[in-house]
Amino acid sequence: MRQILFAGAIGLFLTLIGTPLLIKLLARKGYGQFIRDDGPRGHAGKKGTPTMGGISFILATLIAYALAKVITGEDPTYSGVLVLFLMAGMGLVGFLDDYIKIVKQRSLGLRAKAKMAGQLIVGIAFAILSLQFADVRGQTPASDRLSFITDFGWSIGPVLFVVWALFMILAMSNGVNLTDGLDGLATGASVMVFGAYTFIGLWQFQESCANALTLTNPNACFEVRDPLDLAVVASALMGACFGFLWWNTSPAKIFMGDTGSLALGGALAGLAICSRTELLLALLGGLFVLITMSVVIQVGSFKMTGKRVFRMAPLQHHFELKGWSEVLVVVRFWIIQGMCVIVGLGLFYAGWAADK
Repeated sequence: MRQILFAGAIGLFLTLIGTPLLIKLLARKGYGQFIRDDGPRGHAGKKGTPTMGGISFILATLIAYALAKVITGEDPTYSGVLVLFLMAGMGLVGFLDDYIKIVKQRSLGLRAKAKMAGQLIVGIAFAILSLQFADVRGQTPASDRLSFITDFGWSIGPVLFVVWALFMILAMSNGVNLTDGLDGLATGASVMVFGAYTFIGLWQFQESCANALTLTNPNACFEVRDPLDLAVVASALMGACFGFLWWNTSPAKIFMGDTGSLALGGALAGLAICSRTELLLALLGGLFVLITMSVVIQVGSFKMTGKRVFRMAPLQHHFELKGWSEVLVVVRFWIIQGMCVIVGLGLFYAGWAADK
């Protein structure tokens, strides 16, 4: 429990004091955001706002996790380190994309093939490594079975697992990236999901099958390799994103950029895979799914019928063009995300209680 509190508090403190320093550095170098001409007109005033802010909460998360371990004297675990590796690796791909946009003055950043290659390399490395490092009970950080609240069904094998893990990583990374279109929207939504995973990791630790001898009902336990450490990682991410939100909320002083959005998406997918809640993530991160689907629907409708379902995709821009203020869209979308988290945690607890 102390690890969780220390990680969250340190992550919050580091981004609160570190982000303004990053803002000054990026502003001095002229690393400002490009604004697309086909976006909402109200966004033109955001041109030049420092971007690549994801650097702030990525570094804060890594430092917070390390310091929490040093302070408590606990050892890192393979599960925690792998999720952090996935976050940092995806963040690096996003950083290269942002850097090229700014320095090379190329608005689309990395070429699509290069960006996808980077994501695939990081994702495949994570997926393969997550099936290694079995503990004394034979539990590896990830499982090659599908999961909702716990694992279910038959093994899909290592090859299909890698494909499934890549799908989750790419889907969540792109989902967070599409959501990051309004000040604070993706950051605030991510805080809620990381908060949920902090609770899930702590609950799984208390009801772990490793403690089967002390549980009232061993049949309702969780087979997760390092649940407490996953809660530490989630807490560090929650605190770091909370601190970043202070500077990222409207009017934003800094944007997370692809550096941040790809990192957050990777972290969410990694937490879901290692905590055996893969399908539950679609509900816990419901806002990201909703916004991603709006783009799929828009593109599909236009290609098949030549007509657009929304005034603009992603979905948040549709409501902007309907006359909603940016802050109104963000707050209402946060409410939707909050409801998704509440329902997801309710299902998580109900599934555990039903087994008892």
